[in-house]
Formats: sequence, C-alpha cells, structure tokens
Amino acid sequence: MTDDSTAAVGSPEELAKLLEGIGYLADEGVATAAFLALRMRRPLFCEGEPGTGKTSLAVALAESLGMPLIRLQCHEGIDAAQALYEWDFPRQLLHLRALEAAEGGRLDVNVAEQSLYTERFLLARPLLRALQSSPCVLLVDEIDRADDEFEAFLLQLLDENTVTIPEYGEVRATVPPLVVLTSNRTREVHDALKRRCLYHWLEHPGLSCEIAILRSRIPGIGERLSEQVAEAVQRLRTMELLKPPGVAEALDWARALLSLDRDELDAESAAATLGAVLKYSEDLDRVRARLDALLA
Repeated sequence: MTDDSTAAVGSPEELAKLLEGIGYLADEGVATAAFLALRMRRPLFCEGEPGTGKTSLAVALAESLGMPLIRLQCHEGIDAAQALYEWDFPRQLLHLRALEAAEGGRLDVNVAEQSLYTERFLLARPLLRALQSSPCVLLVDEIDRADDEFEAFLLQLLDENTVTIPEYGEVRATVPPLVVLTSNRTREVHDALKRRCLYHWLEHPGLSCEIAILRSRIPGIGERLSEQVAEAVQRLRTMELLKPPGVAEALDWARALLSLDRDELDAESAAATLGAVLKYSEDLDRVRARLDALLA
C-alpha cells in the first residue's frame, strides 16, 4: 500500500465505485471501514455470519487496488511455522553434504552454519510473504478458528509490521500491508487483537442489494430469475437451518439454474438444484417439505 495508492482513493464513495467495477457491491458502512483501513493503515477486522462477503471484500480490495492478495487460512492448531516461515531442512542437508565433499571433509563449522540460514533456504509462509511483498492485501481468514497463542503471535506483526527470525534477523515491511482479518464468531477473539484493528460487522445483504449482486456477478441473468433467487434465499435465511445460505450460495444457485437453461425458479427446478444452495441433508429435507412456502 503505497502513498500513491492511498492518494488515488480520495473517499469511501470512490472506493465503493472501484469495488463495484469488479463486481463487489459495498454499502456505505463497508466502503467507509475499508477506506479508513486504507487511509489510516490499520488492520480491518470483519466479523459476521458465514457468507456475508467478508473474504470476498479482501479479494475485491486487492483486485480493485491492483495489489497482490496473500491469504492465510486459519485452522485449529495453526502455528508460527505454518503461518510465518520454515527452514528447508532437506535442502540444507544436501547443501552441507556438498560443502563437505567440496572441502574434502575439512568443513569449517562456522562458515557452514552461516551458509545454512540464508534466504536461499527460507520457506516463506503467508505472513512473511506479506511483509516481503508489500504493498499487498493480507487476508487472515477465520481467525476465530485459531487458538489464543496464535492470536498473541499476530500482535507483533499488527503492531510493528515486522517479525524477527532468530537465525536470520528482522524482516520489516517497507510499506505496511493492508490487513483484513475475518471471523465467523465461532468464539470471541481477544480484545488485545481487536484493539489493534478497525471493526466492522457485516450483515447479509437486503433483497434489493442481493438482486443487484446477482445481476452484477452473473451477466445475462434474467430480471425474473434474479428476483426469484434472491427472494428465495432471503426466505431460506429466516428458516431454522443448520447452515443458512450466504451470497456465494445464492450465486451458485443462480448459475446452476442457468446451466440447466432455466429462466424461472419453479418447484421442479428448485428441488433439482437445492444442493447448490444448501449443504446439509437435514436442511435439504426441511426445505423440500416447504417448497411451496419458499416459492410463494
């Protein structure tokens, strides 16, 4: 994120137009939060139900601003080695053997050790790549799936845009990456992490916005079909489902219907394509029993 890139976006409205140009429709709240993160060089913490567009926002920001996207997918048990760096041990071992052969068995230990811990053998994981590649967008996806220790590990990076590798030294970003953290709120993220971020809660889009998203992301979709899919998805979210559909599922459903050359959502086409929008058998059974209400 260079000074030029921040200066090129003069307001939340301008950023919203850039995002709209690549198919992401940001409301005033999302556009303002993203603009402030860009201008203030602060991480943006996006929280909300699955499928509300948190990950897509980071992807859209990278594309619209012309910056590379580096993604760290969090999971239970993730540690620094997976997120930051590892040493390429097999190549280091081969290098030592080559040195030993070249020196006829008279290997200088200090020289050999110094040659092992260089960038040549450093395997950069997403966090390190983000510092080395900035300006970029760093997406730390589903931070709520990681544990407390990993959150603590992130604090230095968010505070200082730097990490220290004992054998190698300090790596500092010349320009801070634009960091977007997402959470589905499966657990509460610690205040220490949130305090370092700007915060925005993302809701599912309203009906008119969801129709606009379908028409923007799926060229050629008919007006009637986009309205029917959006209305049906809105109703699905009011049902007691294990996994209510997000925007991505709405798009998948519309694309599935178009792939079957359907220009209208009726009971037959809905029953045949529910697997594009629902992902649990219990949800499928519940909705199939109420198709008439869904399409009313």
